[in-house]
Amino acid sequence: MSLPVERLDTPVVVGSGVAGLSVALGLPAATVFTLGQTGSTGWAQGGIAAAVGDDDTAQLHARDTMTVSGGIAVQRAVDILTEGGRRAIDQLVTLGADFDVDSGGDLALGREAGHGRRRIVHADGDSTGAEVQRTLWTAVAGSDAVTVRNDTRVIDLVRDRDGVTGVLVDHDGQRRVVLAPAVVLATGGIGQVYRHTTNPSGVTGDGIAMAARVAARLADLEFVQFHPTALVAGRDPMPLLTEALRGEGATLVNDAGERFMVDHHPDAELAPRDVVARGIWWQRADGHDVWLDARSIPDLPEHFPTVFGHARAAGLDPRTDLLPVSPAAHYFMGGIDANGSGRTSTPGLWAVGEVASTGVHGANRLASNSLLEGLVYGAAVANDIATTSTHHHRGDHDTPTTGGWTPGFDTLPIAADARLQDVRTLMWNSVGLVRSGDGLWDARTTLLGWQDELLASIEGRVAFEVAGLIITAALRRSESRGSHQRADYPELDPFQANRNLVEPVPVAFTTPESPESSTPASTTQTTPAPDGELGGGPIPALSPAVSSSTPTPPRRPPSMPSSR
Repeated sequence: MSLPVERLDTPVVVGSGVAGLSVALGLPAATVFTLGQTGSTGWAQGGIAAAVGDDDTAQLHARDTMTVSGGIAVQRAVDILTEGGRRAIDQLVTLGADFDVDSGGDLALGREAGHGRRRIVHADGDSTGAEVQRTLWTAVAGSDAVTVRNDTRVIDLVRDRDGVTGVLVDHDGQRRVVLAPAVVLATGGIGQVYRHTTNPSGVTGDGIAMAARVAARLADLEFVQFHPTALVAGRDPMPLLTEALRGEGATLVNDAGERFMVDHHPDAELAPRDVVARGIWWQRADGHDVWLDARSIPDLPEHFPTVFGHARAAGLDPRTDLLPVSPAAHYFMGGIDANGSGRTSTPGLWAVGEVASTGVHGANRLASNSLLEGLVYGAAVANDIATTSTHHHRGDHDTPTTGGWTPGFDTLPIAADARLQDVRTLMWNSVGLVRSGDGLWDARTTLLGWQDELLASIEGRVAFEVAGLIITAALRRSESRGSHQRADYPELDPFQANRNLVEPVPVAFTTPESPESSTPASTTQTTPAPDGELGGGPIPALSPAVSSSTPTPPRRPPSMPSSR
């Protein structure tokens, strides 16, 4: 099928959350493709972590970030993040952000789990993400340099034999190729791959799947953060009850009234998120309900209006009622491997925000570092594109003249059938907070059985590819670290204290000039990490975006009893 081709002389930014808009505002000119304000930024409650207090430093913030990371965060990446904190807050204030202040007019700083200082900058108590989104969208609306294409879905990356050359988009059912001198993926996380999540419906991992198809290196895909306290109210997605509540004194109790977290960690409810989430998970697995007790927090409706609204909508009053909670998929530490400037292993492609994996979070993200990451690394990406050759394989800023897409994507329907919900349930049951080799292998087999149905739509293919990548990565890491807990390998393995890198195989692509599939530039297959990095050997990949062949799998581990 022949598609219209449009050539832009500006970089293309895919996504309009904090990361994408930060990139766009930092460029001399940019074109943003978005489905609208459907991402996670506007839902962020906790705040922005930044060392702006008199008793705080970027080094202390970096130390806390490294401490909760499970030992595999990249120090330089963390330093870039924390050293950019004050500058990011100052820039938002300059743009008109209205943050909460104390009686002296200084920024009111909160504390959340894992932080040794009060360093959480917030707006309207628990509405920080909405204020950041408002501020950045207002700046975009006032800029002549940023063009926004609303209600436009990017469904694939366009590429030639040298790298990414643009995007394939769908607008009102009409598809076209858009060529551009640079493409920045800022598409967010993967939360909707799980049955229980706090993420909006649009957060499905599209960017991860698109990057895999063009053989961009991926990293740490096994590390999914589950927020400890989502409100159990029968809603999808589940309403988030911000960690800041526990920072202000809220506690967790089971149905016997016991504060069980004091037995799990010296910091109890303020332990790192993975510890608190698993503590709740074990309680629920043992048949106990878990409740958040926020009754001691003064003026809760004024300080936490979003939480108060969620509770009231569920028929609860947090001033007098205990709030039923459960963990839920919340944030993806894995993603497209990117350096400090957002460059990926594929020429012409940058990644930023939750879709990227710079090494800043390691195996577990420190609370409220995500908005900061979007701001700091968004500025770094913009600076890199603006000051260097965008297509580093071409050596200039010229817009490419050609490119192809994944075969069938010019006509493949977008919407998937009900099987999508089956994938979400499978991921929650088998690839959730506590995993096992048997459960992961069974999930892999089940997913493969749904392959034909899922590949019949773009949404289904994305779910198939992303779920398969996560399962594969979880099988490869035969230890428990950070958010990745293996019941059959319950201990840390010092020989696996490294990032888990995956080199996907590029998918053949179709060009306008040649409808048949073109041969990819390379056929590098998924390989195990370097010796000493991860045990177990290569795991057979699930989708054509990962491997075109099936290497010999490692020995399936024996069934073992669950261990805490």
